[in-house]
Amino acid sequence: MSIRPVKQISQAQPTIEGAGVRLDRAFGFGDPKLADPFLLLDDFRNDRPEDYQAGFPWHPHRGIETITYVLAGSVDHADSLGNAGSLGAGDVQWMTAGSGILHQEMPHGDRQGRMHGFQLWANLPSSEKMATPRYQDVKAGDIPEVIDDDGTRVRIVVGEFWGKRGPVDGIAADPQYLDVWVPPGRRKILPVDTYRSAFAYIFEGSGTFRDASRPFGVLVEKEVAGEELHLRDMSGDRTLVVFDTGDEVVVQAGEQGIRFLLVSGKPIQEPVAWHGPIVMNTRQELMQAFNELNAGTFIREGAKS
Repeated sequence: MSIRPVKQISQAQPTIEGAGVRLDRAFGFGDPKLADPFLLLDDFRNDRPEDYQAGFPWHPHRGIETITYVLAGSVDHADSLGNAGSLGAGDVQWMTAGSGILHQEMPHGDRQGRMHGFQLWANLPSSEKMATPRYQDVKAGDIPEVIDDDGTRVRIVVGEFWGKRGPVDGIAADPQYLDVWVPPGRRKILPVDTYRSAFAYIFEGSGTFRDASRPFGVLVEKEVAGEELHLRDMSGDRTLVVFDTGDEVVVQAGEQGIRFLLVSGKPIQEPVAWHGPIVMNTRQELMQAFNELNAGTFIREGAKS
């Protein structure tokens, strides 16, 4: 067994998307090889309705899959295929955009005005970029949760873990998408397939992800006894940890415990031509997609309601 060392660690960056939604972007619109097959991860959480209620009005997608996981509040969605619905706390939607879809996502807060969720983009291989669009909506109660003897809790959205399998299937990247909570002070070893890209995104508490010999935290500047020093701090809220190769991830929880997404998938290793919500393999395919969008022929006949 080999422990995955940390390859990269970074903080999510404040970003404005849609019609003015304030969110934090863990990664995206950078190097598509960073977490191949995953392209982008947004953390949208706020307790100020004016910072999210304008939502994400009608916009296109082609060539990718989007995974929306709601923790607080709700997200109403509708699309060009005639689908409509609402995701509540704990629910997941996996949308395969394939050949193209137009949709909108409108967030709403809970009774306290809180809204929290994630959206992950997964690339599609060239053989599936023009597939028929489809949805998989999963209610919170249908997502299995396993609890280990030490109190570690894992919700299994996609993939197999500790003998349980998540409800979403038929995904090109054959991913594993876990919501993990490790209690305060606990050290936990979590298996990850050797041949997958893998990352963790911390959204509650703090901790360190270890390689074979040492903890690895965020490099921060602190003033100690009047001097500015660079120290390795515990990885905390809104931290992205990208792992190198290996078949185990080791985490040491801090004083408040640690909760994070642990996501892995098979790298696609194909060229990426990417602009906004459309991801293809070549610039020519990308230009064709936008020409079709402008001409009103973006939605393929077989994908219409």
